Amino acid sequence: MKKLAITIMFAAISSFAMAQSFSFGPKAGLNISNYTGGNIESDARVGYHLGGLLNFGIGNHFAIQPEVLFSTVGAKVDRAGNKDNFKVSYVTVPVMLKLKTTGGFYIELGPQVGFRTSTNIPNQTIENFANNLDLAAAGGIGYQSNIGLGIGVRYIAGLSKVGNFSGNNIDPDFKNSVIQASIFWAIPAVNK
Repeated sequence: MKKLAITIMFAAISSFAMAQSFSFGPKAGLNISNYTGGNIESDARVGYHLGGLLNFGIGNHFAIQPEVLFSTVGAKVDRAGNKDNFKVSYVTVPVMLKLKTTGGFYIELGPQVGFRTSTNIPNQTIENFANNLDLAAAGGIGYQSNIGLGIGVRYIAGLSKVGNFSGNNIDPDFKNSVIQASIFWAIPAVNK
């Protein structure tokens, strides 16, 4: 865990040193999440994400964008014919590499680390439903105007199991799967 935090911090400091532009700002939007893998039967649920971003521009077409977001994910899980709303909240830290066009469109790709903050499972019968750490890979597309206002859509594919439990006729080998739709404002602070 310490190595991961040090690596992310080193990447951010290195990016800042090489950056030709720097911006920061708020980001918010909707999450449509579900579980994939294992034998869990579930439907998508709607949540949200809210936080901030830093954007280090390198040249005219590349940027590294670390973010810190509070994010709610989960699914509507079928248990004995009832759909229970499973909700897990994380503080997520995606670090996205962005490739931008001169017209403002971009594609992005990068890793994401999530730190669980809370779990809300109806009729709590599953101990340790969600692990403290969630690893994922993310990719997306979007548009950012010249003044920094933007919209984006991102898919986040879980790489680590959501939980580590036994019983309840559920195989815990399932992962988070999230589609995020966001609005953001990257406020220019430095433009070399």
